Amino acid sequence: MTFINLRRYFKLENTNQKSTSFTFLVIGTAWMFDAMDVGLLSFIMSIVHKEWMLTNSQTGLISSISTVGMICGGFYFGSLADRIGRKNTLIITLLTFSIGNLVLAAAPGFYTFLAIRFIVGMGLGGELPVAATYVADMYRGPKRSQMLILADSFWAVGWLVASFLSVLFAPVLGWRGLLILTALAGFFALVLRRHIHEIHTLPKQTSEWRATLKSEFRPWTLTLWVAWFMVMFSYYGMFMWLPSILIDKGYGVVSSFGYTTIIVVAQLPGYFCAAWLARRMKVKYVFSIYMLGTALGAIMFGQSTTAVMIVIAGCVLSFFNLGAYGAIIALTPDLYESKIRGTMTGIAQGIGRIGAIVGPLLVGILMDHQTSVNLVFIIFMISLVIGSIAVLTLPASQDNQKE
Repeated sequence: MTFINLRRYFKLENTNQKSTSFTFLVIGTAWMFDAMDVGLLSFIMSIVHKEWMLTNSQTGLISSISTVGMICGGFYFGSLADRIGRKNTLIITLLTFSIGNLVLAAAPGFYTFLAIRFIVGMGLGGELPVAATYVADMYRGPKRSQMLILADSFWAVGWLVASFLSVLFAPVLGWRGLLILTALAGFFALVLRRHIHEIHTLPKQTSEWRATLKSEFRPWTLTLWVAWFMVMFSYYGMFMWLPSILIDKGYGVVSSFGYTTIIVVAQLPGYFCAAWLARRMKVKYVFSIYMLGTALGAIMFGQSTTAVMIVIAGCVLSFFNLGAYGAIIALTPDLYESKIRGTMTGIAQGIGRIGAIVGPLLVGILMDHQTSVNLVFIIFMISLVIGSIAVLTLPASQDNQKE
């Protein structure tokens, strides 16, 4: 389905449809660069591991420090977007991780690599909530949910690009060359500067922003954080760790480029179907359905005994888990008025990334204690059910409030 067909399908109601569609494409491309960087890190880690002769703990620390940076970036840049504007903050985050990667390519050793990677992670973690709030400012009603889910589908495109870049250029350029390629995303900041405009109305004073933030903090925000935690806990726990377990058990297909491509491609129809459903029901119900579908995929994965079953289960997991991620991204900025939308979206994603740390760590601890793979997936299934229930307590959107 082409972008133009998507535009016609969703019937953009902006007075300047061409301009709105182009702006959406620009924001989606920024989203893609974020995913491309995260995806390339997973490929780079094994190369750095061999070149610097790192221990497994040191290699794992690279991923962890990046995630910690993303948590801090979500908190900081989300609030910055409410105070200085989405456009300027988006440009800052893009330059932070692109220039950071350029410096990272020259890192002389492991500890310098970690310090720079933390800064890169801040840019990455800040870009996503800011981009989401910008898209949320562009649309209202069901269209907002649809377009946010579609914007998140650029994440799958970014991972595909990362896969192809790693296969084509890693043997020639090495990890430093791959990082320089990702740094070229910095030039995209010029496109952002020229072709997108500020939509959000800035608070007149910082005190006004703080007062609004305090007054709009609701008890149900905690259940939103639970849902965010569970979706990232399950995603990173299942996709980042468990394939290694299956490889150890003799299922080498999991490590192949073809498997990775199939699993990522399966994400796209998951996003598109979630966007289609968001037109016909509240997005919190879409999220709940997709979390339960992911739970089903977890059961299938835990019971898989052949390579074919693993591929099928992996596709089910990708379809539903990434669709659930798109749904909660669509849901979150819709719950808050524009003055604090960036702040609350950034905090929610930051809380979710704590789950991204806990999930893989828990799996490692369980496997060290010889816990069965079936029991591990049951734990994920329970977490997914908890997330699907938590989100049902959330209220309606803020469309009826003055923005």
